[in-house]
Amino acid sequence: MPKITYIIDEEKSETIEVSNGLTVMEGAVQNNIPGIDADCGGGMACATCHVYVTDEWFNKLPKKEDGEEDMLDMAFEPKQNSRLSCQLVVSDELDGLVVNIPSKQG
Repeated sequence: MPKITYIIDEEKSETIEVSNGLTVMEGAVQNNIPGIDADCGGGMACATCHVYVTDEWFNKLPKKEDGEEDMLDMAFEPKQNSRLSCQLVVSDELDGLVVNIPSKQG
């Protein structure tokens, strides 16, 4: 099972195994990772699963769709490497993925 690392703040991170086919958001919610609230349940209707993807992983992910870009405009401090974790489907290719949770969410 792929391992995803969630960096919660400068002093705390959690690495968990997430089943293929689930999203990075679902893995966080199922494992009680703080800062990933997923208020809309993964419907891309909020930005409460916003994460920053580390540089080494950002270009390995599928490109953002227009709807995701629109939601990220409403997220807390969006950056170039911002993604909605509900849109990142876990696969073996994402084994080792590292995401940072924005400070206001954590």
